[in-house]
Amino acid sequence: MSEKPLIGITPDYSYEKRRFKISEDYTNAITKAGGVPVLLIPGEDFPEFIDGLLFSGGGDINPLLFGEEPIWENGEISPLRDSYELALCKEALARDIPLLGICRGMQIMNIAAGGGIYQDIAVQTGTTLKHSQQAPRPCGTHSVIPAEGSLLSRLWQAEKIIVNSVHHQAVSTLGNGMRVAAQSPDGLTEAIEGAEKSFVLGVQWHPEAMEAKEQDALFAHFVQAAAHYRERRRMP
Repeated sequence: MSEKPLIGITPDYSYEKRRFKISEDYTNAITKAGGVPVLLIPGEDFPEFIDGLLFSGGGDINPLLFGEEPIWENGEISPLRDSYELALCKEALARDIPLLGICRGMQIMNIAAGGGIYQDIAVQTGTTLKHSQQAPRPCGTHSVIPAEGSLLSRLWQAEKIIVNSVHHQAVSTLGNGMRVAAQSPDGLTEAIEGAEKSFVLGVQWHPEAMEAKEQDALFAHFVQAAAHYRERRRMP
């Protein structure tokens, strides 16, 4: 059995094609950071073998799950993903398993903790900052500002970083135990972290698609936290 930490990754699901799918960017990023990526297919049992959990990006989340009716701009939803990922995240938070949420994954983490999201940023916030770029995904198109004392501020040692941006939804109200880890210049929450957890981080951009040392450091720290969790759970 591999001594490297096993990182569970939730894939997207197509109802039309009846097929699970995942971008190789996620698996490559985990492998590069020293982990072993494992795809998690929805099921009833919690995957006891994982040392860390990555919630990937994808479509919109059913607004009824965070206490709202859908507005016109809310897009396609996946009931299978919603139910599985929310249950998975709640259990992982309770166990303090290292978590990394990317784009939709960050929103799942916040909702699992009791928070809410904007169904459409442009309509519900009125911001003029472009959050859904018309540029190749590896390209950064706007800046994010790490919060003082946050994990990202310690990792990056920088006042701001340029990131990519391909989303129309974002965190509105913070979930229990979550705090803002970074914001965009318009004040939108771009990253959240678990205040009392060993490693719980959600980012709104797609670090797996960017070739940048700052994003490599994010994955390296996540996999390192998973390795520490692996050691703790193996102790007698």
